[in-house]
Amino acid sequence: MASEPGPWNTFVEGDNLDVLATLPEASYDLIYLDPPYNTGNDFAYHDDFKGARGAGAAGRHAAWAAYLRPRIEAGHRVLADTGALFVSIDDHEVAHLRLLLDEVYGEANFLAQVVVNLNPKGRQLGKGFATSHEYLLVYAKDAARCVLDATSEATVVESDFPVEAPDGRRYRRLPLRNTNKRFNPLSTPTLHFPVWGDPVTGRVATTPFEGAEEIKPVFGDGTPAVWRWSRPRIDERPDDLECRVVRGTRGARVDVYQRDWRHPVGGRRKKLPTIWLAEEVGSTDTAVAELKDLVGHVFESPKPTGLLLRVIGTMPDDARVLDYFAGSGTTGHAVALANAADGGRRTCLSVNSAEPTRPGSNAELAGHPTVSSITRARLQAVAERVGGGFTALVVEQPGPPGASGRDVSPRRPPSPAPRARRRGR
Repeated sequence: MASEPGPWNTFVEGDNLDVLATLPEASYDLIYLDPPYNTGNDFAYHDDFKGARGAGAAGRHAAWAAYLRPRIEAGHRVLADTGALFVSIDDHEVAHLRLLLDEVYGEANFLAQVVVNLNPKGRQLGKGFATSHEYLLVYAKDAARCVLDATSEATVVESDFPVEAPDGRRYRRLPLRNTNKRFNPLSTPTLHFPVWGDPVTGRVATTPFEGAEEIKPVFGDGTPAVWRWSRPRIDERPDDLECRVVRGTRGARVDVYQRDWRHPVGGRRKKLPTIWLAEEVGSTDTAVAELKDLVGHVFESPKPTGLLLRVIGTMPDDARVLDYFAGSGTTGHAVALANAADGGRRTCLSVNSAEPTRPGSNAELAGHPTVSSITRARLQAVAERVGGGFTALVVEQPGPPGASGRDVSPRRPPSPAPRARRRGR
């Protein structure tokens, strides 16, 4: 007889370093973090890291990095080789966080720095610009193996592919020449070679043929460039190339284009851009309203569930999700919403400390003595309203891996029959 599926949401109260030490290696598919931004502001939680006396800004940055580094390293250990990390941050520490993540995860595993427009009106207090955005830094454990799918629910429309082939298929023309000047005959000599093309018939080949003229890759200013495709690839896909006359500032010339086809079956998905707008993922205002609806106005700057739904949607629908700076519990809330919407089997482990809430804060006045009390209350309310169950644990004593005596390993709920992993949206 099969055991009952485990809860969608598990909450652990304790220092995240202690909790991370109890987790098996490579046991989570997706990690989302919303660490302290080191703003110095009075929130429900501690967000001001002071360095040595007299050290100034450099000391504050160093103190923040010293706090975060072991937690980033511990998270790297428990992330699966196919997994991905998303970290929210703002301008106060984004430069230092990027360097830290490059060190721990490796520059080659950097995937994106997303601008997230969470405050469309902008912050109107203080001097200078009205800041309206934060960032998401995205890294893979191993970029070559990562299963992250950075496409959106939106499919491309016919107008994006304005050219129709004789067989009715539609396509758009993309320059075969690499338009990035970082790639040139000096940096990539193997991709600088002549091809032959006929602008009348559109035919392209790597060897001369009747009616063809030699074409070398050049930038618009006439300086040498390189192709995006190698000779073998050009030979393998001649029907995907087109020779045509183009007119630029230097007059008419013959160039080569890739036919980028629109695939009709199921539509073609658009890549996610690196700017996420509030109307797409929600804002701080909508996040406050979501939290207030569940447990009251007890957190000044929660994240909207729409943001986390987009993050979660980049991974398979049975992803094991970990958030060890759980804050108000948005990640667990989003996991429950995603499962309820698409029948997924995601699970989420949320970790938060029993740090006292700031005296006089909305949280303290609402009867939440600790930040973890907010997380627990929200996830309990989510389980009652959305479903999926909820379990709460406490890690009381620090110690070496496995020494806490509490098992907080992720439980992947069993299914009655095997099924294919699919992308969650």
